[in-house]
Amino acid sequence: MADIFLIISIIRHGWGDKVLDASCRAGAEGGTVMLGRGVGVHEHQKILGIPIEPEKEIVLSITYADRREAILEAIVGAAELDKPGAGITFVLPVEKIAGVVHRGDQSCA
Repeated sequence: MADIFLIISIIRHGWGDKVLDASCRAGAEGGTVMLGRGVGVHEHQKILGIPIEPEKEIVLSITYADRREAILEAIVGAAELDKPGAGITFVLPVEKIAGVVHRGDQSCA
């Protein structure tokens, strides 16, 4: 099996489509956007003294080793991950996989 990796991005609510589009332009063949909720050091906001639980979007993309760096860089740029509180992205190796894994020259549309 080829080296396959899972890129996980936890980003601000409303940025999932932007991140998914950027990763597709960088060579990803697709992805999944899920809603989540989280609290980080930069996310202790209040409105009228009431704490806000920040909503997040989680973008999951499976990719091959030769595309992983380009996709990761595209995600960092699209989600502005160089700014505090913007989110986080990381890569994990995938040991086993079942289902259809595309290996084409086209990225997602």
